[in-house]
Amino acid sequence: MAVIWGVILHALGGFASGSFYLPYKKINGWAWESYWLVGGIVSWLLAPWILGYLTVPHLFEVLHQADSSTIFWAYFWGILWGTGGLTFGLAMRYLGLSLGMAVTLGLCAVFGTLVPPIYEGKMGELAASASGRYILLGLGVCVLGILICGRAGLLKEKTLTQEQKQESIAEFDLKKGLLVAVFSGVMSACFSFGLTAGQPIAELAAKNGTNPLFVNNAILVIILLGGLTTNAIWCLYLNVKNKTYTNYLNPSYPALRNILFCALAGTTWYFQFFFYGMGDSQMGAYRFSGWTLHMAFIIAFSSMWGLILHEWRGANRTTMRTVTLGIIAVVLSTVVVGYGNYLGDPAHKDAQETASVQTTE
Repeated sequence: MAVIWGVILHALGGFASGSFYLPYKKINGWAWESYWLVGGIVSWLLAPWILGYLTVPHLFEVLHQADSSTIFWAYFWGILWGTGGLTFGLAMRYLGLSLGMAVTLGLCAVFGTLVPPIYEGKMGELAASASGRYILLGLGVCVLGILICGRAGLLKEKTLTQEQKQESIAEFDLKKGLLVAVFSGVMSACFSFGLTAGQPIAELAAKNGTNPLFVNNAILVIILLGGLTTNAIWCLYLNVKNKTYTNYLNPSYPALRNILFCALAGTTWYFQFFFYGMGDSQMGAYRFSGWTLHMAFIIAFSSMWGLILHEWRGANRTTMRTVTLGIIAVVLSTVVVGYGNYLGDPAHKDAQETASVQTTE
């Protein structure tokens, strides 16, 4: 049941991440760097500290007790993840929600899932166990689904005119978007590394009475602070360079309305990490595989929004069948990875051993 609960929590996080960009589409008159910064302050600073304080008893004391090197590495990976998050928004601008998410998060899933066990020297153990092989199979299915979604994007590029493509995605640019998405996908995987590096903080949180579901919230405040650092520096630079710092006080545009939509987008984005952290705590022996689930659910939900928002308007039947097949493969991968975690769960192994002993007797 713990693993099933973990999968459900990852699905909630995927829904939040797959939906966060929608409020940004309602913002009028502000440059990208302006609304990205305001939303980022909410998602990477206000939300994690408020919810961290509410869910982690003695949060400041826990962070004070943590080793400085643990804090540093969590923050360092957060900075690198921030570069991925920064370009993530650009990928959405150039490719749209469905294709942008598929390409970016596909690479993110591969790196974020495989690097932690490689770093910890557990790949041999993973490949030798039935549960580990199912998890690797699920990852392969996820990558296949992502490649199919990418193929659908190429078909869309070939069959639609530039005017048709820009009807649904104003700044559609496949080449530029793919370059940005590849960089973003690789760097965004650093979030998974930061969570792994910050596990001693989670252990301290547990010792201080934190509910096991919320122990990762203590790590999030550090990782996301690193992400805010990268994004704030770049957005402020663009504000000065493009003279868009006037956006915030320009009476010609609905500043309060824009801020509210930025806050909604930022809060929604934070909830992907909030639910990811909760799901991560329930995934059993192969905790790292939750990253694949998280990415797959994001792709599934963002693809759904892409269809609802008519990002594929005008595409022929072959293209639509291709993107649908890709989404189905990604969803299927979550089932395979979830089953692999179920097989690797200590409670399941104990039950199997008990049943085996009873059968022998």
